[in-house]
Amino acid sequence: MPPVAETVLDEVEAEGGEDAGPGPRTGAPARRGARAAGAAALLTAVLFCLATALSRSHPFGPVTRNVVDLGQQYLPYHAYWRSFLRGETHGDAFLNWNSGFGANFLGDVGTYLSSPVDLLVVFFPADRIELALYVVTAVKITAAGAAMAALLLRLRPGPWPVAAALGTAYALSGWTFNFGSTVPMWLDGLAAFPLLCLVGEWARTGRRPVLGPLVVALAWIANFYTAYMATLGAAVVLAVRLLTAEETATVRRRLAGALRAARSVLVGVGLAAPLVAVVFLGTKTADPTPEVTFAPAAWTDVLARFLPATASTASPALFIGTPALLLALTLPFNRAVAPRVRAALTAAVVLVTLSLQWEPTHLLWHAGASPNGVPYRQAFVLCGLLLIAAWFSVAGGVPRPAALLAGGALLGGLAWAARGSVDIDRWTFPASGAAALLALIAALLALAAARREPSGAVGGNHRDSTGTAPEAPTGDNRENSTATARQDSARTALKAPARPARLLPLLAVLLLVAAQAGEAAVTGKRIEEQQRAEVAWSPRTGPWHEAAAREVARADAWPRHRTDPGEVPGGNDVLLVGGQGADHYSSLTSETTSRTLVSLGFGAYAKGRHPVTLDNPVTDALFSVGTRMRSEPAEPVRQDAPPRATVTATTVPVPPLVTVRPSARPAGPSGDSAFARQERLLGASVYELPAPRRTGRALAAHCPAGSEVWFWAPEYRGTATLAGQRPVRFDGKPPAVSAAMGALGTVPASGEVRIALDPEGRARLPREPVGCLVRARLDTAVDRLTATGATRVRTTGHTVTAALPPGSTGVAVLAVPRISGWSCAAGDADLRPARAYEGLVAVPLDGRADTVHCSFRPPGLRLGGAVGAAALLALAATGVLHRRRSRG
Repeated sequence: MPPVAETVLDEVEAEGGEDAGPGPRTGAPARRGARAAGAAALLTAVLFCLATALSRSHPFGPVTRNVVDLGQQYLPYHAYWRSFLRGETHGDAFLNWNSGFGANFLGDVGTYLSSPVDLLVVFFPADRIELALYVVTAVKITAAGAAMAALLLRLRPGPWPVAAALGTAYALSGWTFNFGSTVPMWLDGLAAFPLLCLVGEWARTGRRPVLGPLVVALAWIANFYTAYMATLGAAVVLAVRLLTAEETATVRRRLAGALRAARSVLVGVGLAAPLVAVVFLGTKTADPTPEVTFAPAAWTDVLARFLPATASTASPALFIGTPALLLALTLPFNRAVAPRVRAALTAAVVLVTLSLQWEPTHLLWHAGASPNGVPYRQAFVLCGLLLIAAWFSVAGGVPRPAALLAGGALLGGLAWAARGSVDIDRWTFPASGAAALLALIAALLALAAARREPSGAVGGNHRDSTGTAPEAPTGDNRENSTATARQDSARTALKAPARPARLLPLLAVLLLVAAQAGEAAVTGKRIEEQQRAEVAWSPRTGPWHEAAAREVARADAWPRHRTDPGEVPGGNDVLLVGGQGADHYSSLTSETTSRTLVSLGFGAYAKGRHPVTLDNPVTDALFSVGTRMRSEPAEPVRQDAPPRATVTATTVPVPPLVTVRPSARPAGPSGDSAFARQERLLGASVYELPAPRRTGRALAAHCPAGSEVWFWAPEYRGTATLAGQRPVRFDGKPPAVSAAMGALGTVPASGEVRIALDPEGRARLPREPVGCLVRARLDTAVDRLTATGATRVRTTGHTVTAALPPGSTGVAVLAVPRISGWSCAAGDADLRPARAYEGLVAVPLDGRADTVHCSFRPPGLRLGGAVGAAALLALAATGVLHRRRSRG
């Protein structure tokens, strides 16, 4: 941007070079940074909302935004977080009683909810949780744009409107629309990257040694997963700055800056350890997903992702806007930028791009484990590096025509090479072409304005800024001296400005913003539309969820027994509507929970990390589910309207939450079927387990008349139909989906059981796929467990206390999966790690204790607390030493 642009848009405020000393950053530079951040925030918010409105998505349209995990995980968790913050849940910060029959909540907080922005949900009513999550998402994206704009001006002086436009380009990158906006927890990493780069700048120049670690801690607490990637990216930027900035021109200064940065990171991560350690150990006990072997995307697809309106989970989302990308591509050819800055930044961009495609560095970016699903989660770092490169190329003035032509040639070659990619959308080239045209006009206007400047003006395109003149300064000093000379020229121009010279740069900035804005809005619109058409989605919350929530609230009798809300569209039902069911979809779902429930006939999605409810009277008895909701949809579930349904509640007698069994080894029939496991845990034989004869696509067996036929085949996909009954659908698809046990109907008076199978593909059946439940036997078993079980059960946030009949012997069983963190004791004994009884929490009894007490503490909390305390002491010592050094 020519100096006149600074005059018109910035009122010719004096701007110095970089702060090398420890003093506060005041005056014009701070005001420019605030303007850039504010403008970027406003523009980002407007464009993000515009993209949502253009795609007709909620809250600006009738269509759901709840694609994939946004509807299955993040929406339910934010609904529960709101209830938790308002004191409306049975659990506390340690334990979530609503999910998975008892889940580690602090681990889920650290994974999904620990960002300060997530606290905004408390200000929204319960029936506006989708709006609350949208606001949370928009605020995080807006903050990322503001932070990047402020960082750019901190890295190098320049026109603040351009910094604002580039900050917006970062916040509304393809990564944001394709990944971040549907995985809100990753957006904290998007905002963390520029903030951590700013911490690196403070460390490099010896400033803010206390604030730096606090910023690191905030980033790692908000979402340590993407904060780790952002930290690696900030290290790359710091390395470039240490090698190129004049303040760190000596080896000693470079080493000192690197050590200060390392201290900030270590202390900051230590401060976050109480939460990070819990999440880290939670991942160690989580249900393992199948190992993934990284397969790099085709380079044609990688290049295509730099272009607008492209969406894919198999390639990196790298769109930053055609004008911004063009500026970044001019950097290697822009002789107005110091050679070592050009070389270092260009090398950083190239190496980071290559690192996306090489397995060892891919694993480094993802902390040693190739992720399931999106393999390029770190792509936002490359987007940020590209925008930093664009800023260094334009901050001192519009690149010369030769650099623009070279960058344009690279851009054209990129588009040509990407033309055959499957990711190219019908909007891609029209949007890119229109943006490129506007950018070209903006560049021509800016160059024309530069020619009209007074002859004494020193701009970014003069020979003394190339480093070739004999007395030209080098490095950042050259850039800063150029900036100072530019403002002297601007003051001269202000005395007798020509109207065209004042309007041309303003028009150039407006065209640049229009190009970036239009392309971002189109990209956001198309990506949302493509996602809704190609991936799984959940409907908007509405009357069905509200009806279920009302019934659950009316029937809730915890801890006398559990209330299961049944199936509500969207998944994680209990987090949305209340109750204490089996549904639990989390990256930290314990392997114990998943394996225990699936072995008993429960279904599961997401490779086991999403166990779902099972409407079965035996498992209801085992887990003390006394009230169960059943829903009858009023209409098919649609994308453009909240669903409606009739919800009814049924209450039956069940044993208490704590029961007493005769021994630590469960009695019951042998076998590995879900029916046999249910019976062993129940301690009674309640099923008839025939050996069915299989003939083609049919099963035939004999069972007691009037008994209930249950079909269990976790890997079966298709329908099963009992003669005379309606078909029942099963959706097994290993390893991603385990089909739940399902009821087919009642055995006729003849006792003949005939089941017609209609599989999709090969029918995979276990050895005992059929069980016939005799209700009278189950009623007897329930009466026995009730008579010998707890006479009173009391729960707090993360504890259970039960009173038992005097003289109870054997083992007390708490109907909760025995996940890591449970400790129990009988009577007045000290708490010890709980034992397991067929996967549930167990406490041995010797006949002398008439009470049992169990408590849950998230694993890693004690270790994390110790590390956090040590880090706090280190931070305090750093602050004291810095103050003494400053006074000296």
